[in-house]
Amino acid sequence: MKKRTNMTIWELFGKIWKYVIPYKWLVVATLTLTLISSLFAQVNAIVLDRTVDSVNALVTAKDFAWSKAARILTIISIVLLGKEVLTVLIGFAQKYFGMRMRILVSRDLAQAVIEKMLTFRMAFFSANGNEPGKLQTRIDRGVDSLTNTVNNVFIDLLPMFTSAGLALILIFAANIYVGLTALFIVPLYFLITWLQAKKLRGWRREMRSYHEQKSNGIMNIIESINVIKSFNRERIEGDKQLDLQIRLTNNQMATRKVSFLFDGLKSFVQQVGTVLIIILTAYLVLIGYPGMTIGKIMYHIMLFSNVIAPIRQLQMIFDNMNEALVYAEGFFDILDSDDEIEPSGGYKPSTVRGHFEIENVDFTYPNGNKALHNINMTIDPGKITAFVGLSGAGKSTIVNLLDKFYVPDSGCIKLDGVDLREWDTKYLRENIGLVLQKNHIFDGTVEENIKYGKPDATHAEVLMAAKKAYLLDQVQNLPEGFNTKATLLSGGQQQRVAIARMFLKNPPIIFLDEPTASLDAVATEQIKNSIDAIKQNRTVIIISHSISQIIDSDVIYALKEGRVEQGGNPDEVYKQGGIYKEILDASARSLNIDKIARTIGDGTGEQ
Repeated sequence: MKKRTNMTIWELFGKIWKYVIPYKWLVVATLTLTLISSLFAQVNAIVLDRTVDSVNALVTAKDFAWSKAARILTIISIVLLGKEVLTVLIGFAQKYFGMRMRILVSRDLAQAVIEKMLTFRMAFFSANGNEPGKLQTRIDRGVDSLTNTVNNVFIDLLPMFTSAGLALILIFAANIYVGLTALFIVPLYFLITWLQAKKLRGWRREMRSYHEQKSNGIMNIIESINVIKSFNRERIEGDKQLDLQIRLTNNQMATRKVSFLFDGLKSFVQQVGTVLIIILTAYLVLIGYPGMTIGKIMYHIMLFSNVIAPIRQLQMIFDNMNEALVYAEGFFDILDSDDEIEPSGGYKPSTVRGHFEIENVDFTYPNGNKALHNINMTIDPGKITAFVGLSGAGKSTIVNLLDKFYVPDSGCIKLDGVDLREWDTKYLRENIGLVLQKNHIFDGTVEENIKYGKPDATHAEVLMAAKKAYLLDQVQNLPEGFNTKATLLSGGQQQRVAIARMFLKNPPIIFLDEPTASLDAVATEQIKNSIDAIKQNRTVIIISHSISQIIDSDVIYALKEGRVEQGGNPDEVYKQGGIYKEILDASARSLNIDKIARTIGDGTGEQ
């Protein structure tokens, strides 16, 4: 996946806009209310200008009357209180429409990235930097920061700039010299804010990396807590996180230090601007400049406050936007990536026989580990083919290639004479049943987890699948039966759920990767009998260290260090010697086969 670098604010707006445009009526409503709210924001300055001049004229008049004063105060009260009531109503509607848009955009962004990731090939998820915790942080913080940008633009930024712009226009309309003074301060304030954002951006990118590492580290601790405690490694894991926390803290403190320095400089510039406005306005009043009255002093001060106050909040928005830029890069790396999409052809035959041909296949994982070297195999339908070898020999990797989770570096894999690349990926997997050594159990009931193999299955079909997996009686004895949370089942029961899924799916091709690894001996025999029944007239590939399952196969391929060392029926391969004989002999010794045979033979247990 190509990494995006240094996304600009305009690129960010362009990316977000396509998620905002479906809600254009909310945009129009928000902008309209923003304009009205900005007009109302100038009312206080206008009223204060008129009030000061009116009160000053009334006080200096020879015919002072309380009736005139009461009239002025009544009008002021009605105007200001009426304005406040309307401002509250408009502000509520503006924030509601803006927040509704933010929530809807957040939903669409989250759904878009989830749907995009579901199309990615397996190599994406096994690549360095794409660990689950890091991906989760990248997505969560990406969505949060992007929706904050929507909020900043339509709820915060537009009202601020509209209010500041109107206030500046009113200042210029009253006096061009005061307007030029205010206008001089504004770009200076913007310049300082821009320099601050530029200075902080590199540190924020580092902070993003620290947050991803932190999230991934916590997830690893939770997933590995049994191992950590069993080896008394709590202190070591704690120290690892402490080191990361210290680096994150140092980064945060450096960021805050720079922010405080720039904030102080901006506050000084703002105060200088206010002093200049006061001095200039007072001077113009004193020299009797046309149109300049005592009321205009307060008028210009309040309008300048309306210009500078929104801009004073600009740093917070700039901070959010720069954070959005940093996290948007990682987020849109995922959302805009097309090179990670899982390849799929369009071939969908009416029947699938299950005849695989593997020709000169090499394969390397995204982390650089070359797992397979020049693999050649033929896997026939109606037969049981076993892959045998030590851990890391490449057995599971071949199954991953046959299920099209990965694509070979070179060579060709054919199914029923057609290159696997040309097969429709979804259709292919609909015709394959996969049972792993460790199968994922979803958050849901036992029945929902079994029905994952066939979503439209009836309850009767679920019961039959559970029966074939020797799970029915165990589940029915639970207080909530098939409505029990599947995550509460034991490891062996969860493995049976996975096997029940396969029975329910009833595919023509079956891949079994240590299907009984977490079951006891009696359960293993029961499941073996069930699997033996479903194996009939299907293509079955099995990976197992169980002698009983290996020796029952029709064909064995013995693998060593990613290469096929031997192939043939079990008796032939055993007589050849090599890795298969070593594994079988070692298994027999570890099971103490001789003693078991003698024990069973005399029926007494005596030697």
